[in-house]
Amino acid sequence: MKREIITTSDGSKTIFLPEWNEHYHSKHGAIQEAYHVFIKQGLYHFCHSEPKKSVSILEIGFGTGLNAFITLLEAENLGIYIDYVGIEAFPVEVNEILQLNYPTQLSVEDKTDIFNKIHDVSWDENHVITHNFKLKKQNNDFVNINYFEKFDVIYFDAFGARVQPELWTESVFEIMYKALLKNGVLVTYSAKGSVRRAMQKVGFKVEKCPGPPGKREMLKAMKC
Repeated sequence: MKREIITTSDGSKTIFLPEWNEHYHSKHGAIQEAYHVFIKQGLYHFCHSEPKKSVSILEIGFGTGLNAFITLLEAENLGIYIDYVGIEAFPVEVNEILQLNYPTQLSVEDKTDIFNKIHDVSWDENHVITHNFKLKKQNNDFVNINYFEKFDVIYFDAFGARVQPELWTESVFEIMYKALLKNGVLVTYSAKGSVRRAMQKVGFKVEKCPGPPGKREMLKAMKC
């Protein structure tokens, strides 16, 4: 499938799939979306409600590595240790990674080598990226994962239900529910009613939250 690198409204790059008319991140701002949905409503929400020195995160849709990179930066700011697992069925190619401008747009050019390391390390193995960030990238379809009460936070960043409705079903959210620890939280950019109902059916307590630029709402789901 053809993929194009485009610039989003906040100046940060993302990947566009013309065949699906789908973007890896919001065209209204890749970095803004990542911070609003996954850091503010996910990581920060959990750290404020469940103060811990070590937080385990599962990302569904590792993609460009933007969410992982920003989480690494925020782990330093928060003084916590992050154990991060990213699931991706179709890894981004090297030539695409080289076109991404996240360290520059985040004003952390001195950490470009860390962003590159996130992509350079091998798949399906644990790697220490920094003293407070461990990463395991899994080249797998996330419907095949089988974790039980392992993660504090899930970043659910799959392609939208418009193009891949099978990724937003009750059976998929049952897998996510089982993977979370008690009091864990799942966040996603989606606010579709069908997604919210699927989450609720498997046991999640679901809240609508204000969305990132370009979206009115998003969903946050808690395992109580």
